Amino acid sequence: MNPVKIVLVLAIAGLAACAPKVGKETTTSGEFRSMAPKAGEARPVKIGKSHQFTLDNGLKVIVVENHKLPQISYQLSIDRDEMLEKGKSGLASMAGSLLATGTTSKSKAEIDEAIDFIGANMSTNAQGGFATSLTKHTDKVLALFSEVILEPSFPQEEFDKIKTQTISGLQTSKDDPNAISSNVSRALNYGKDHPYGEITNESTVSSISLEDCKAYYNTYFKPGDAYLIIVGDIAPDAAKSKAEKYFGKWAAGNTPKYTYDFPKTVEKTSVAFVDKAGAVQSVINITYPLKLEPGSPDVIPVRVMNNILGSGFAGRLFQNLREDKAYTYGAYSSLSSDELVANFSANASVRNEVTDSAVTQFLYELNRLKDEPVTQKELDLSKSYIAGSFARSLESPQTVASFALNIDMYDLSSDYYETYLQRLDAVTIEDISRVAKKYITPEVARIVVVGNKDEVMEKLVPFDLEDGKIQLYDIYANPRKDESGPVDITAEELIGKYIMAIGGKDKVEAVKTVDQTYSLELMGMQLTSRSVHSEGKFFMNMTAPGMNIMTQKFDGTSGRVEQMGQDPMNLEGEELATLKEQSILFPERYYTQDGYSAEVTGMEDLDGTVCYKLSVTKPSGTKSTEFYDKATHLKVKEVQVSEVEGQTSTTTIDFADYKEVDGITLPHEVTMSGPMPQPIVMKATSIKVNGEVDPTLFKL
Repeated sequence: MNPVKIVLVLAIAGLAACAPKVGKETTTSGEFRSMAPKAGEARPVKIGKSHQFTLDNGLKVIVVENHKLPQISYQLSIDRDEMLEKGKSGLASMAGSLLATGTTSKSKAEIDEAIDFIGANMSTNAQGGFATSLTKHTDKVLALFSEVILEPSFPQEEFDKIKTQTISGLQTSKDDPNAISSNVSRALNYGKDHPYGEITNESTVSSISLEDCKAYYNTYFKPGDAYLIIVGDIAPDAAKSKAEKYFGKWAAGNTPKYTYDFPKTVEKTSVAFVDKAGAVQSVINITYPLKLEPGSPDVIPVRVMNNILGSGFAGRLFQNLREDKAYTYGAYSSLSSDELVANFSANASVRNEVTDSAVTQFLYELNRLKDEPVTQKELDLSKSYIAGSFARSLESPQTVASFALNIDMYDLSSDYYETYLQRLDAVTIEDISRVAKKYITPEVARIVVVGNKDEVMEKLVPFDLEDGKIQLYDIYANPRKDESGPVDITAEELIGKYIMAIGGKDKVEAVKTVDQTYSLELMGMQLTSRSVHSEGKFFMNMTAPGMNIMTQKFDGTSGRVEQMGQDPMNLEGEELATLKEQSILFPERYYTQDGYSAEVTGMEDLDGTVCYKLSVTKPSGTKSTEFYDKATHLKVKEVQVSEVEGQTSTTTIDFADYKEVDGITLPHEVTMSGPMPQPIVMKATSIKVNGEVDPTLFKL
């Protein structure tokens, strides 16, 4: 029985406008005006000047002077090695957020008030923090910024809040196919014993303690590997004085150094599949790790190559899969350098029925890039786009600071950015072919697909060249056993076992009323949801303290919805039919009767629980896939698919914490994902079976 659904083209290439002399052997003036001037050779770019110095404790300071506006920003960046969080993934992020929530002399409220009073901004993170204010408030904001960095108090209450918020956010990603694809792709590419392959989930966050956060801070917040970047309305000498005053007392020290083996890659193309029951789209990611360090001579040609392939609407992938084939709203690729391990990714979300065709086109475009030279037009457009982006970035003083930071962090040549456009201009078609052959390797890629297993997976078998078998994974990249194959139970038998599991046929048929009250949190508000079923009638309302948010009623014939701030609306057609279905107590009893269609379509491993999968179509046309624990026969999950005005939506409902109430076993925790940005977790505060019900509840 379900509760009610809640619903870098400006080139600083020094354009040469050297017009030819007009004469009998040259163009006419009209023809000349119709021709674009030919670009001259790219010249070195003048990058704004930065000033750098190092404090006695090892803190490196980069200053970029800019007096256009009376404001200054301060960014602290700790250049620590990537670290394994070892079962406590999420620790660094939580510890970084916690810094700004209290110091040895100020509470979070006092810090926030002080920042707001001067109109400043400040935040902290796992590798430092950021603050900005008007020039006249320099000392005030630096005093606060240095205090949260050097004197954090790690209040338990704030730790608990951040932990709760983190877990709540993770609950959302559990049902997000793009987040699932990202997590599984990283875990498979790098391995879970690599910092880039760790997955943060509710379990890892739950295991993090306040002491873990303190230990992280004490280990990694060291000035010997940190940079303080000051940009804005301040002279270098004054900046040095401020840095020494507010960060000079930071005790000297360095962060630990770590090394990792290069991730093991597949020997041949393999397919990894994550099942998302009821999904009407597949998220495709063709991906693999590679070696490409910042400053490598290949970095610029690779960027040009990837821009041609799939960095935007002009990319080959976008033009093929969207403009030509209409498989998707967008198809893209990424390939950027990384000090530790770089990564290639080509991805898109496509309709179920064209998933295999989309993979075919992805592989076609990747192999075409390797096997055929790009055109001069593609090369010129890509280089112009990148040059324009680079030129526009120079308008920001923050860019000058970032360039100085990168030069120091990655040991780049001092003129790396000044000569950037010259090196970009020198990229040739032959360079693109060379780097494509080196870095585009679909023959040893992982094709990760998140989608509807029943409709998609078997079509992808031909793409797996490793062993011709597709490996199933759960949302945390743990291998799952493929339970596909003949089932040993019919829909009628399964429903019978379910009815027996919740109390038996006689007891279930004797239930005339069920009154359920749940507590839940929605957008920061504590809400109460009550639903009442009484012999074909139904009432549901949701309230917040002091207000009624929504009420639904069905009196056996007619239905109405009342929403806060709106006039009551009588329901008709599909909406009324859906409400009528929701009024039925234990609707599973009717799945094998006329008007309903139910079929056991296989078995599934849900997070270690083997379940029967039941596909159901109700009289209203609503379709759902329901999962029943093979051992207990209790329903553990339901995925509802509906279509409104051509838009398909999916709602996932998880049932847990079954308890007996007057002989009937009912779920006391229901989690709903899909209708809202975050999952709605409903916990029963009261469930009454066959209790007295006020008949006026159903009166329209």
